[in-house]
Amino acid sequence: MADSMDLVQQRVEEELARNLANAKQHPTGASEFFCLSCDAVIPEARRRALPGVSVCVTCKEVSELKSAHYKGAAL
Repeated sequence: MADSMDLVQQRVEEELARNLANAKQHPTGASEFFCLSCDAVIPEARRRALPGVSVCVTCKEVSELKSAHYKGAAL
């Protein structure tokens, strides 16, 4: 009989497998050199870290804050 720790470990492994599968399915293309929202230069480090990136950090943060606001999340 499985105890609670076994069940937790199983759920963690399942979630990890799901996240890996989603990451593998995410289409990546060439990264943009300039932000599509504000035309700011996207640093090389960001382009290397996130293949297919199209917006700068600032625009991404604004987008995430707006998304959280519209979903009713408390910050």
